[in-house]
Formats: sequence, C-alpha cells, structure tokens
Amino acid sequence: MSSSEPILTVDRLSVRLPPGADRTHAITEVSLSVAENELVCIVGESGSGKSMLANTIMRLLPESVTTDGGRMLFGGRDLCTATAAEMRRIRGADIAMVFQEPMTALNPLRTIGDQIGEVLDIHTDLSKADIRSRVQSLLSDVNIPDPLRAAKAYPHELSGGQRQRAMIAMALALDPKLLIADEPTTALDVTTQAQILKLIRELQQRRKTAVLFITHDFGVVAEIADRVVVMQHGVVVEHGPAKQVLRNPQHPYTRQLIAAVPPVAAPLPRKLSDETILALSGITKTYRTGGFLGRGARVTHAVRDVSLTLPKGATLGIVGESGSGKSTLARCIIRLLDPDAGSILIDGQDWARLSRGEIRGRTRQMQMVFQDPFASLNPRRKAAELVAQGPIIHGTPRHQALAEARELFELVGLDPSAADRFPHEFSGGQRQRIGLARALALKPAVLVADEPVSALDVSVQAQVLRLLTDLRERLGLSIIFITHDLRVAAQICDLVAVMKDGVVVEHGLTGDVFGRPQHPYTQALLEAIPGGDFARTAQN
Repeated sequence: MSSSEPILTVDRLSVRLPPGADRTHAITEVSLSVAENELVCIVGESGSGKSMLANTIMRLLPESVTTDGGRMLFGGRDLCTATAAEMRRIRGADIAMVFQEPMTALNPLRTIGDQIGEVLDIHTDLSKADIRSRVQSLLSDVNIPDPLRAAKAYPHELSGGQRQRAMIAMALALDPKLLIADEPTTALDVTTQAQILKLIRELQQRRKTAVLFITHDFGVVAEIADRVVVMQHGVVVEHGPAKQVLRNPQHPYTRQLIAAVPPVAAPLPRKLSDETILALSGITKTYRTGGFLGRGARVTHAVRDVSLTLPKGATLGIVGESGSGKSTLARCIIRLLDPDAGSILIDGQDWARLSRGEIRGRTRQMQMVFQDPFASLNPRRKAAELVAQGPIIHGTPRHQALAEARELFELVGLDPSAADRFPHEFSGGQRQRIGLARALALKPAVLVADEPVSALDVSVQAQVLRLLTDLRERLGLSIIFITHDLRVAAQICDLVAVMKDGVVVEHGLTGDVFGRPQHPYTQALLEAIPGGDFARTAQN
C-alpha cells in the first residue's frame, strides 16, 4: 500500500437526486482518497451509491442529477468545477473507467482494435502504424490470446472475459493516473474472475496506477484490496485498511455483508430420498452453424452423453464456466431445446420423446426460473397477471388464479399489495421472487433454476437462497440448480455435477466433491474462488 500523497481526494461530496426519487441524495458527504499504487475497494449493495460516486468522479451524471456540496480534488484541480472541455481532456488520459458490462460499453459495429485505436487517435499524435502496434501491445499486456486476431474481432466474437480484458486495455491505453473499475467481474466465472482480478492487481503494481474498485463482493475485497470503503444508502459507514475491516468490522452493515458471503464448505448432508424423480441418460446436444453445402460448418458439442439422477426433494447443482454446457443442459431438460439423443425420465415418462404439444400439456410437472428476471418478465403486464398466466392457460378461472398469485406473493416474501405493480417497479431481488412465484404457480414437481442469483447483491442473494431452501422443505420441491458460483452451490445443493466442455467430469454429494475434489478442473474451480474460504477465515 502506498504512503504517497493522494492522487484523488473526495471531500464531503454530496449528489442530489431529482424530485420524486426514493431519497433526496444519491450520496451524502462522502470522503475518501486514493494514492499512487493503491487499490481501494468501495463495497455496498445496489442503491448504496458506489456506482453513482464513480460516475460523479468521471462527471458522467445526467443533467437531472447534480453535485450538492463538496470537492473532488485531482491533480490540483476540483473536478466539480471543471469545464466540459477540461473533463474531455481528463477522461481517458488521466482518469479511465472500466464498466461492469462491456457488451453495452463497446460499439457492436466496430472492431476491438478500432475502438482502442480511437482513444489513441484522439488523444495522441501517433501515426496509424504506431497506433496499430500500440493496440497489439495493449492487448498482449492484458493477456488476450492472439492479440492480432482479437484486434480484428467484433465484441460479440469474444468471450465475456476477453471483452472485459479489451475494456481494460482501452482504459489503460493512455497510462491514466487513476483507474476506476465498476463491478468488472460480477457476471464472470470464478476462473475468469480470478484472472481479471490478478490482471488488475498486476497492472496496478507494474504501472503504479491508483485503482478505485467498486464491488458488492467481500470475497473480491479479501483478494485484492489495500483499503476498504463501505457505503450504505449513499453514506460511508466504515473505512480502513482491508485486513482491519475484514477481521474486525465495526459497523453492523459491514458485519451483515461479510456474514452474507457463503462459505465454500458444504453443510452436513441431508438424508436423501431413495425415490428418483428425474433421470437423465445419455443427453447429447450439438450445434452446427455456418458453412455452404456442409463446407466449413462449425460444430459445437454443447452437451455430450450426460447421465444424472435427481432424488425426490433434493437439489442437484450443475456447475461450470460459461461454455461448459450447463445452461444448454438445463434447456434440454425443460425441452426449450430438443436433445439430439438420450432420455429425460420424469415419473417414468420420457420427456425427450414428447412432441411440443404434449410438452405444453405437461408443463405443470416442470418449470424454470431464468437468470435475468427483467428480461423474462413482460414489462407491460402487472406482476399478479404474470404469475397467474400459467394457471389461466391451463384452465384455472381468472379470479381464482389472481387470488392464488397474491398468496404466492406472500409465500415468496413479497407484499401481496404490490401484485398490481409492473416489473420495473421492483428491485432485482424482488423481480427474482416474482419469477419464482410464476414458476411455482403451476405447482411443479421439478424446478429448474438457471443462475437465479448470479446478478444479485450478496445479502439479497442470501435471502433468495434461504427462500429456495424453505420452499424445497415446505412444498417438497426437487430442484436442478445451475450456477457458476461454487459458494452458492456449496450451500444449497445436496448433489453437484461439474461440467466442462459439455461433459460431466465429476459428480456426487456436494461435501465430497468440494471437500475432496478428484478432477483437476474441479480443483482449479475451487482454487479460483476470490478470497478462498473467506467466510471461515473472517470469523476466526
């Protein structure tokens, strides 16, 4: 940790929200500093003001949101009073930002090389040849394989981790003094996340860059932070050296966030039923794209010969990185995709052989909860109608279905009076509860949950996991739980199957697989978890 003078000093900064917001200020009298070669983590849940603070430093606020007192001192000037022209010179050259979702921050119509080169073209006098060389060097610095090919690729042709690396390369193009990273690893797999965190730490130390890292995950904080600033409702409630805050948190909110991080160790196993409710045998799915008359066609073996069983009332976790085939397997199980081979036996009936019409008539047996509830909920329909839609289609009278929907709201921990709101009027955790209520409305025997908590804050995530566990006990649900978060899998799953390149490489009781992993891939996944078994060490 650096002891030099701060590069950035935020002094009693407040930001006022427009009339009608849920509070008057997004952030209130926030003070912090970042020095050269120092990595400061800002931690808090959605609505804590951490991303608003980052956008305020970059002066990227909408016109309706204004600073309302305080200073932001950078290089001897107050960014609060800098002109638009001065900020254009500062952004990129002196302060750079890495955004949470690179797919929305990158132009989908331009190659990666063009977009990184544009930064150099605007801010430097380098020739086109020198810019191309510099782009190659930057892509190499962030460990993108085959930088020449990556420079010619469009954003959609790169993986999530590679897109995030390209964003980091763009941010570092002009050697900024301060790098702001806004949740850059939230949606990434554990191994990719570990690589990005290691990369940011290495680049920070090599270039002596000051880094302001925004996250809601204390596991990430344990991995990389020098100092920690904890925010709640726009206010800094605790700050200090990382080890001090992690090992001896003073504020109840900090203790709550740390307690919400699931341990890697699985709890003691439950006794499982001898009755099998779902049996997969030899499930295979292959994608074929491109080519002309069969020439040059791209073949992807997404799922290869997967056989698994789900005992009645149990939770089977399917874990692995993006591209491992876990979501494709889930869609084959629910028959959103047709498997090329294999059987899906539910109560002795093979779903793999049923027609689409027959599947629609049997959807009461199995339902799915999707990763992004906002994308899967019709924004023009009220929550109660969305939950009641399935039963109504299956013949339940409308008034009865709506009444049952309100009962389900209470079951999943929502206020029944909120049933007449639209999806955008709920938080992310509340929308996920609506997705759960919609799936439960048909009283399924099997629930397939595809990454249902990956985008949620740690405390909201903990609430949804407790809810799923409670519903499993009360309703006798059997659950297929798809996740890339091994901490989550350890806490909720009775059994776990580890997938890599479409193949199940290891499966068994969760405590056995995570406690004594046999396959090198499982071992690599466990070793890549940010902060290791942080929850256990934080309590000691």
